[in-house]
Parts: sequence; structure tokens; C-alpha cells
Amino acid sequence: MIHNNHDKLFTVTHSIQNWLPITQTWIYNQLFYMKTVQSVVLTYRRQNLELFPWKLIIEAPYLENLIFRLIRKADLDLRRYAQIFDDAIKKYKPEIFHSHFGNRAWFDLPLVQDNDLKHVVTFYGFDVGQLPHKNSIWIRRYQELFAKADLFLCEGPFMAGSIEEMGCPSEKLVVHRLGIELERISYQPRKIHPGESIKILIAGSFREKKGIPYALEAVGLAKKKYPQIQVTIIGDATVEKRSKNEKQQILHVINRYNLESSVRLLGFQPKDILEKEAHQHHIFLSPSVVASDGDTEGGAPVSIIEMAASGMPVISTTHCDIPQVIEHSKSGFLAEERNSEELYSYLIWLIEHPEDWERITKNARRNVEDKFDVENQAQELIELYTNLL
Repeated sequence: MIHNNHDKLFTVTHSIQNWLPITQTWIYNQLFYMKTVQSVVLTYRRQNLELFPWKLIIEAPYLENLIFRLIRKADLDLRRYAQIFDDAIKKYKPEIFHSHFGNRAWFDLPLVQDNDLKHVVTFYGFDVGQLPHKNSIWIRRYQELFAKADLFLCEGPFMAGSIEEMGCPSEKLVVHRLGIELERISYQPRKIHPGESIKILIAGSFREKKGIPYALEAVGLAKKKYPQIQVTIIGDATVEKRSKNEKQQILHVINRYNLESSVRLLGFQPKDILEKEAHQHHIFLSPSVVASDGDTEGGAPVSIIEMAASGMPVISTTHCDIPQVIEHSKSGFLAEERNSEELYSYLIWLIEHPEDWERITKNARRNVEDKFDVENQAQELIELYTNLL
């Protein structure tokens, strides 16, 4: 995993609230594929180590974690860092400090400044949309962050524009796309054989921004014409109240359209199960929306990138940077947000035009190879670090 230090270009500390939620494989991949960088992780909580093993993880003591959570919950203008983090910086002597998520970066400012490090910040989504929408204090906090940090990264031009609108200087802002492991994803163009069920895959945590109820409404409409449609949903509610509410909304739509016998609810699954299921399905349905609390994808869901690479036709929305992955009618289909009827029309079109699937999926795979290969993106991140130094 971690090579000997003598073959490293330099050391980077990565500040990540929790190492690592099952839905954040993309953060693990960023670190794993930077083979010539020694990456030291600073985190308040370790989880899922069997999925995301890492040698150099510094975890804050439980009391520090508790204090931080109380400060964050109360939205206090109070920042403190765990002494163990400062000790780790003194020990490993990083040249760069990389904060993952904008809100995490604001809390990191004293630690970065006390150690006189170059500061890189990556925004991912909720920190751009939901957080400032929910509490305007974050607009003010981000002004301080934009002034003091050195480089801000984001997934695509839509997110870059959103960050710039909040006050980030354009010269500090760079689009750096998330990469996927293309060598793990074989391109297998899907085909529907005569008499076969039409299998639709939906994957994502149960959050309003994922638009899962709209996907199910489109399926409910399509089943009236094609009763052999079957749906698999990989994902579930988190402990958050809004996520549990979204699950109830999803179950309500399933009930309203009498889809109980046609829908498999698999819950959260590790990446290998998702990949296995993906190759057993025909169409990926992922209609993201701007949530009522301002939450967005920010860029584009990694699941869309991976499914596009696998040879599965994708139906999504014009949300955020999804058009950077899927070009409408050329490499998939993009509906307007919250438009179940439009999703339904593209679903019917795909079912009735299987001869066009290979053309569409070849275009999608080519686009992913050009823009989202994890090894290329890791090398690009190393170059961004190097230029900063």
C-alpha cells in the first residue's frame, strides 16, 4: 500500500472527517493511486478499514472527537485541533495539507497556519450547496477560507462557477475531475434478449438529491406498457432524519405504483457487489435533483461515471456537472430535474431501440476514458501539488 519513503516525491496530510464512509470510494482512490506521494490521513473517526485499508492514519482521541462534534452541531465560531494532529505534522513533515470538503477546511485553518503549510481544499457537493443554503454563517466562513487557502479543487465547471459565486478568486480555483478505476470496469455493452426481463438499476444513498422517487415514478409509468420491468435499488437511509424521511417517500412511491413485487431493495453494498449487479442489469437510472435544503451532487455522482464506463445506458438529469459525463442523446439521456414523464419517455425509447445501445455506450465509455481515468487524475493531482510547491 505505502511504498518506502525514499521513493516519495513529498508528503501530504489529508484531513478527512471520517475515514471512510462506504460512499466515498473516490477519496480512497485519490490517495491510493498517488504512488509517489506519502499520504498521511488525519481523521476524527476510523470506519470501514476492511474496505479502505491505509497504513498512515492518525485518529483523534474519542474526547476530541466528541468536543468537535459538539462545536460543529452548535455552529460555534470556535476552532481547535487535536494535539495528535499537530504531533503527526511535526513527525511526518508534510509540504502540503489537503482538506477534503470545504467545511472541514475551515476548521483546519488554525492547524495549517500554525504549521505554515500550503493548503489545498477540495469541495465535493453538500459543502457547496446545502451547507451555505442551510446556514449563512458558512458564506462568511468561506470568505476567510478563500483568502487564506492556496488552491481549491472541484469536480467540474458547474461546481467551479458555484464556488466562484461564493467569493473564491478564480485564479485559486481548478477543475480536477474524480477518477474511476477503469481497469476494473470491463466494457460490456448491454443487450435485451427476447423474453428477458428489463432490469433497471438504481444506486445511491437515500437522500433527496438522488431523485430516487422520480426514477420509481418513471418505472411505474413504464411498467404499464412493459410489465416485465424489474428494478434493483442498492442503497439505504443513513441515520439522518432527512434520509429516513426520503426512505419513506421511496417506499410510498413503490406502494403507489404497486411495484412491491418488481423492486429488490438490497441496502448498502460494497463496491464489488455493486459492480457484479451492474453487469446483470440493462439500464442505469440516476435522476439527481437540487434538494429542498439546497443539497446537490456538486459535480457528478461517481456511480454515473462507473456505469457509463461499464457499457450500461444511463438516464440521468441536467443536474450540476452530470452533462460533463453524459452528453444528451449521444452517450445517454438527460431529463430536466423532477420530470418523471421525461424520464419515462427516455426509458421507453431505450427499451424500444436496443439497436442503438452500443453506439450510445461506446460514446460514453470513450468520454470516461478521456476524462475520468483514476491513474491520469492521480497524476494530475500530483502535478497540481508540485506546481503549488
